[in-house]
Amino acid sequence: MLQRLKQWLGLGERQPRIAEETWREVEATLPFLGFLEEADRLRLRAMATEFLAVKQFHGAQGLQLTDRMLLAIALQACLPVLNLGLQAYSGWVGIVVYPGDFVIPRKEMDADGVVHEYDDEVLGEAWEGGPVLLSWFEDEAPEGVNVVIHEFAHKLDMENGGVDGLPRLRPGMSAQAWAEAFELAYEQFCAQVDAGEETLLDPYGAEHPGEFFAVATETFFEAPALLQEAFPEVYRQLARYYRLDPAAGEGRWAGLQQR
Repeated sequence: MLQRLKQWLGLGERQPRIAEETWREVEATLPFLGFLEEADRLRLRAMATEFLAVKQFHGAQGLQLTDRMLLAIALQACLPVLNLGLQAYSGWVGIVVYPGDFVIPRKEMDADGVVHEYDDEVLGEAWEGGPVLLSWFEDEAPEGVNVVIHEFAHKLDMENGGVDGLPRLRPGMSAQAWAEAFELAYEQFCAQVDAGEETLLDPYGAEHPGEFFAVATETFFEAPALLQEAFPEVYRQLARYYRLDPAAGEGRWAGLQQR
């Protein structure tokens, strides 16, 4: 698969060769990429091509990975690091793709020292220093969830050690400003979830501050204007961290759709 993919991508030659039609077909399944300016979109393609060259993909449970599937994953994985660089994903190489959600055996010790074993049904998981596990749905994908962006947000969170909702901030950013924005928003969000209210973000974000950062990142890229309206300070911090302003891009894109 990897060798075939490299041949298809044209790796090893001076210029990778992916047909414009193929890019367009895959990008059409990811409409939020339309929030990027054309120059950024071309940079994202180049980064996705490099990402595919340096990472190792494996299909689990007999899943056959297709070229378009790999391109879709690469484009979404690279979107958060478009202005940060692929070095943010250094230190690991494996990406395992499952056909739909999957089960991970867990062991937990309670306060009394008793170990409990159970099966945890998940859509994805990122391991510190290890691979990223992703589910892939050809049909009926979970609504309002972007598994790829979510798990790669966890990888960025791990740059700073563990998954706690505080990634390694970029030069010029304030850890205090980040904490104030996210702590207040997290408290408000958890209160909404506890009250049974309908929420903009995936309710799973209430599980832990690290999950809140990941689901906020999903919304930052997929529905940025809504995130900006609901949690303006969180949006401001994410825009500084990712060095992107997708809400402005969404506004441009909406204007083009109305012409």
